[in-house]
Amino acid sequence: QVQLAESGGGLVQAGGSLRLSCAASGGVFDINAMNWYRQTPGKQRELVATITKDGATNVAGSVKGRFTISRDDAKHTVYLHMNSLKPEDTAVYYCNAFTILTTYWGQGTQVTVSS
Repeated sequence: QVQLAESGGGLVQAGGSLRLSCAASGGVFDINAMNWYRQTPGKQRELVATITKDGATNVAGSVKGRFTISRDDAKHTVYLHMNSLKPEDTAVYYCNAFTILTTYWGQGTQVTVSS
């Protein structure tokens, strides 16, 4: 069992920065990878960034150079550092975690970027 708690969303002006946090609890050592997704109403959910258990990272082309994913192993927390935010980054951002058997999802945190 893994529980995920996202935080850090909010309203920010275009060009600004925001850091999202995803704190994992429970069976954290079963997690193979953690990811950030985002979804805008009426659009398909988009994978934004991934970090594997070994620490390898990947970010989507739409945010490459602006977003960074990182992890604090001691705190069992994954971060999404968002810089140079654009209005099109506005979405609900979801943290998820993959284990061998199950995919877990956080509740989502709203990010709104104003122009």
